[in-house]
Amino acid sequence: MVNLLENIYQLSGAALLICAVYYYFHFKKIKKKRNLTPVELIFYIITQIAGILWVLSNLLLFLDRNY
Repeated sequence: MVNLLENIYQLSGAALLICAVYYYFHFKKIKKKRNLTPVELIFYIITQIAGILWVLSNLLLFLDRNY
């Protein structure tokens, strides 16, 4: 049961990461054409921070499992 939950967690994290990458590039493309609205700018920043935090947390979990 724990393995199933871990797999679901990893799958949902990967799906969120894919969505965040898509929106990051979408906002980057919009930013070249015009200024971002305040809400778009907030989401642009949040997607960058969320991606970095997700990668760092998975790296720390991976390093912790090796010991």
